[in-house]
Amino acid sequence: MGKAIFGKGGEKKVELVNTAWEGIIPALMTHKFDIIMSGMTLLQSRNLKVNFCEPYYYIGQCLLIQKKDKDKYKSYKDLNKKGVVVTSKLGTTGSFTAERLMPKAEYRFFKTEAEAALQVANGIADAFVYDEPQVRVNAAKYKETTVGLFEPLTYEPLAWAIRKGDPDFLNFLNNFLKQMRGDGRWDQIQKKWFVDYIEEMAKKQ
Repeated sequence: MGKAIFGKGGEKKVELVNTAWEGIIPALMTHKFDIIMSGMTLLQSRNLKVNFCEPYYYIGQCLLIQKKDKDKYKSYKDLNKKGVVVTSKLGTTGSFTAERLMPKAEYRFFKTEAEAALQVANGIADAFVYDEPQVRVNAAKYKETTVGLFEPLTYEPLAWAIRKGDPDFLNFLNNFLKQMRGDGRWDQIQKKWFVDYIEEMAKKQ
């Protein structure tokens, strides 16, 4: 998330504002910053409070499990039972998905994605439910102890969120996305953060 500052000649600077996820929409609405760009899923419930740009990426919730359990847990259905511990980040679609698809399991939700994934890597929890790109990152980061199950559990468009009542800003952002997709910049960003970064994480382990 960031605060856009428009200067002469169309130059743009961004001020990053660290914000707890559970309070991110209220912070946007009270003008703590101008836009949420941090992997927010476009949900109808959220759309009642904020306006979303056109989606920039499509994901699904996926599973990270302990490597020793790869023959035991083939899908979320195998995790939907008493005695199974499922983690995710508090207030995210990962936590909503866990509650909806695995109601019999025990949930442990954390303030950060890193804390939730580490529970599986350290053998404390059975599964971590989260966005597919981050599950891939964690599967690479903890490849000695975990594996990812990448069949998507949900269909989720990711989009930037802004306050309601500013159609000009919404129009600018949508046209900016179209330009980036058309001139190749989006492909470069996607390769850097969704391909090269995961490969780099895997090499470090």
